[in-house]
Amino acid sequence: MIKRTLKRVLSLTPYRITKRAPQEHVNPNFDFAEDATVRRIPNTPYTVGFSVGASTIVEALVSFERDGATLSVGKRTFVNGHLVVSNSIEIGDDVMIAWGTTVVDHNSHSIRFSERSRDVEDWARGAKNWEKVVSAPVRIDNKAWIGFNAIILKGVNVGEGGIVAAGSVVTKDVLPWTIVGGNPAKQIRTLGKHER
Repeated sequence: MIKRTLKRVLSLTPYRITKRAPQEHVNPNFDFAEDATVRRIPNTPYTVGFSVGASTIVEALVSFERDGATLSVGKRTFVNGHLVVSNSIEIGDDVMIAWGTTVVDHNSHSIRFSERSRDVEDWARGAKNWEKVVSAPVRIDNKAWIGFNAIILKGVNVGEGGIVAAGSVVTKDVLPWTIVGGNPAKQIRTLGKHER
């Protein structure tokens, strides 16, 4: 009974759990360090780049939205949540990104209704027109910490050692060694030398 239930639960799991997937099962543009742990291997029809550094754990759901999208994760980093990449997301070394976090490097749709009015019909045909969608790379620098349920939007750079409080919506750059929080996120304070 337990075996049958476990087998059923595992068959419902939407991703493959892997320590280091055999090369024949991984997109040839993916470059994972030998000791990296990637729990959800993205299945994408696009030609994309995805690299993961040594001693890093990626438990995030990764959605590549189009050809040429790149995701780079540094060493000794933990990534959870959902990363949505149409352009570029770069995450440095020694970074912690908590559960429920969303990092997205684009607007998803045009802000003009006339330019997005056919988006759903296009999706039904397996198409997406990116010409009117604003996107900009996201960078999360070394030693940053992103709290749970935070949202990091397009074009944001979280500086070295920056901390984003839980539940924050980050629309502007976070200075190095500062704490931000709120919606929209605002600087709370700068970390002292003894806190770095």
